[in-house]
Parts: sequence; C-alpha cells; structure tokens
Amino acid sequence: MNRIIAFDVETPNSYNDRMSAIGIAVIQDGQIFRTWSTLVNPETHFDAFNIQLTGISPEMVATAPTFPQLWDRIGRFMQSGLLLAHNAPFDMRVLACCLQDYGIPAPAFLPYACTVQMGRRCYPYLPNHKLNTLCDALGIPLDHHKADSDSRACAELLLNYLDHGLNLNQYRRMFDMRAMCTVKK
Repeated sequence: MNRIIAFDVETPNSYNDRMSAIGIAVIQDGQIFRTWSTLVNPETHFDAFNIQLTGISPEMVATAPTFPQLWDRIGRFMQSGLLLAHNAPFDMRVLACCLQDYGIPAPAFLPYACTVQMGRRCYPYLPNHKLNTLCDALGIPLDHHKADSDSRACAELLLNYLDHGLNLNQYRRMFDMRAMCTVKK
C-alpha cells in the first residue's frame, strides 16, 4: 500500500462508540501531502470529562455533519490505504462502532498499524509512549486531543520511525470490523 491514512477521533462520552471529531493526515510517497479534519455531530450525549478533555461541546457540533453524512464523503478514501493511529485499536473500534450503529456497510476487515507499538520499538527508553510524550521527545508540534493535530502528529511519528529504519510491514494488523478487534493474519 502506497497510501497511509493517519487518523484520530475524539469521542463525546465514555461509551467511545461515537465520534465528535475526526482528523486525517495522508502520507503518500514518504511525505504528508494532505490533512483534513471536521467536527462530527455524534447524535448522543456528552460527558463533562470529554468536553473538558477535547474542548468540544454539544453546541459546537450542533450543525456539524453526522457520521453517515461524513462517511458518504470519506468512506471510500478511508478504505484506500493502510490506516494508522496512535493507540490504533481505540480509534479502529470507534470507527467500527459508528459504522455498525448506523448500519453502514463496511469491509469485514481493514488493515491498520499503531504508532504506540512502533514507538515502543524505536524509543524504548522513554517513560511511556503516549502521543504527547513521544511528540515532546521528538520535537513534533502537538495540540493534544485535537483531532487535526493528533492525526498530523501520528503521521509525523511514522515518518520519524521510518527514518530510523523501522519496517512498517512488521506492524501491519487487520481489524475485524464486525467483532471490533484485531485478528491474527
């Protein structure tokens, strides 16, 4: 796969089954060539914790597209390459929940990779491998818990890892979109 789609979702509550924002950073031919983000109307309640963490409130998403409206615009694109996220099983599960909850047909499996796992391999000496820790250590700009910034930082991390000789193929996984979990190859 020549295209890698780094993405990040923010969620409105502790159920983590809907998104209130999504950010996408596309890597093609070894460089970030496109970024995009939007708020998403999750059509559900917000927890105070999530509002404080992300800065996204119900009022902010009132006129934002719902997930089905958004998927009509980005669905084909999101399936056009390897998906990449920091703590990817979380973002993949939120994506799978949204597709399932809205009854949107999706492939049974989607390929993905996780920059947390790669970070552990490239930088084992760091105290943890959270997005903000890695970005601080590597001098990557980050406005944490903002989907646009998090997805771009994730893409920057991958490019850094590749520059340090990491073999991306070792980190490719498949996500079962129906069972909502990683499956063995």
